[in-house]
Amino acid sequence: MRKHLLVPGLLVLVMTGHAQNNANPEKYAEKITASGLKEKLTVIASAEMEGRETASPGQKKAAAYIEARFKKMGLKPGNGNAYQMPYPVYKDEITAQTFSVNGRQFNWDKDYTLNIGTIASGEWTQHNTVFAGYGIVDDTKSRNDFANLDVTGKIVIVLDGTDDPNPAPVGNSTRARNANPASVFAKTNAAKKNGAIGLFVVTKNFPLTTATPTQGNMYLKPNTASFISASISEEMASALLGRTSQLSSDQLKQVNKGNYVAEVAIAVTKHTETLESSNVVGIIPGTDKKDEYLFITGHYDHLGKKGNVIWYGADDDGSGTVSVMQMAEAFSAAAKKGDGPRRTVVFMTVSGEEKGLWGSDYYSEHPIFPLDKTTADLNIDMVGRIDTERKTADTLNYVYVIGHDKLSSDLPVINEGVNNKYTKLTLDYKYDDPNDRNFIYYRSDHFNFAKKGVPVLFFYDGMLLADYHQPTDTIEKINFDLMEKRVKMIFHTAWVIANKDEMLKRDTPLNMPSR
Repeated sequence: MRKHLLVPGLLVLVMTGHAQNNANPEKYAEKITASGLKEKLTVIASAEMEGRETASPGQKKAAAYIEARFKKMGLKPGNGNAYQMPYPVYKDEITAQTFSVNGRQFNWDKDYTLNIGTIASGEWTQHNTVFAGYGIVDDTKSRNDFANLDVTGKIVIVLDGTDDPNPAPVGNSTRARNANPASVFAKTNAAKKNGAIGLFVVTKNFPLTTATPTQGNMYLKPNTASFISASISEEMASALLGRTSQLSSDQLKQVNKGNYVAEVAIAVTKHTETLESSNVVGIIPGTDKKDEYLFITGHYDHLGKKGNVIWYGADDDGSGTVSVMQMAEAFSAAAKKGDGPRRTVVFMTVSGEEKGLWGSDYYSEHPIFPLDKTTADLNIDMVGRIDTERKTADTLNYVYVIGHDKLSSDLPVINEGVNNKYTKLTLDYKYDDPNDRNFIYYRSDHFNFAKKGVPVLFFYDGMLLADYHQPTDTIEKINFDLMEKRVKMIFHTAWVIANKDEMLKRDTPLNMPSR
């Protein structure tokens, strides 16, 4: 009797899996419409959301809106019984500080400013410093300004900028600028790697005409190791180098590298405030492979409001946010008709991307679902515009795809296959070039999945100029017809990955340089 009862059950299981693999995804893709995308983006990129700055009231309004739509669509909560995954962020304020050289007190904004984010509360006294010229380390030019200098446990003084007659391109993004060997970021890293406890950068900007806030930027992970980072005036640098009169800029360039005796005393009192942000997570449970997961992600934060000016972030990344929501609607419609995905599909909109991929970083370190059972992350960050620098004939029928030749050989086969069948977009792989100077592969939330070995595809419109990170990134500049086509292609890619028999292979080495 039990034997006969089991057979129909097995037949149902096989037929169900077979039906899901062969259900027609085109009828569900029709849920992804220009009008539906516009309706949602009109809310996300509205003045009411105030630019969706991380840990701001506007960001929390946006999270509440996304959560409400996930509920209405019938998605299940992705974080236990909750749709939101909160995580802490921090903000520092210096409430008191002093800085003296050889007993002489110098003044904030007149002579120096401190990096609030890297220095801790406390007192420091140093009896000598090390002058390292421009403090540049550039392996491509066999240059190392720290060569033959012992800076362990010491404060390093460097000049701002570079003396290189052929400097490396600066780049048009924060991450690209930081990668430049002459940037303060790169010089700081070089000093740290050589064992320094601080870096003073000599600039011509002092005295400052605009007051420097004593409240720092938000950050994700508390830094327990203090690093004394300061910008200082040429007058202050002269005192540190043992001079009784101020050296000119040209004279400072002629100073020999090496140790200089000076009594440096710094005292700082800092207060840290704990804030909260969140990712919004909704799921459609899978059927026979429900313990395997496909992620579809986009970040819903942007740059916020400064005074009365709002950074709307319609393309960056309101477009990706509503794309995730619209695909959730399509998958939900399929599930309600009995064509639910075999794998659990996780729709996650993250915050903190503009701060440094914080929401996805937090998720990757505190995963709700096992990363080794996560077949892929399809990340959508800016799919609503036409790249103003793209001059080819296909400007109304393209999308940049990043990650196609990395981590899994299945990715291009699936993505190109559905595109050839359904949408016939030009899939442009230019940003997968290991020599990409814009470092696009590292600049959105897929990266935090990729660094854990999860195969990723990142879909992007290429907007790096024009209204990128400007208040003018507004909804009327979105091309909703092209956006609809792009999102349908991503949906079809997701459909195949969610329903295929096996998880994506993890068989391709990462061919990108280290950050």
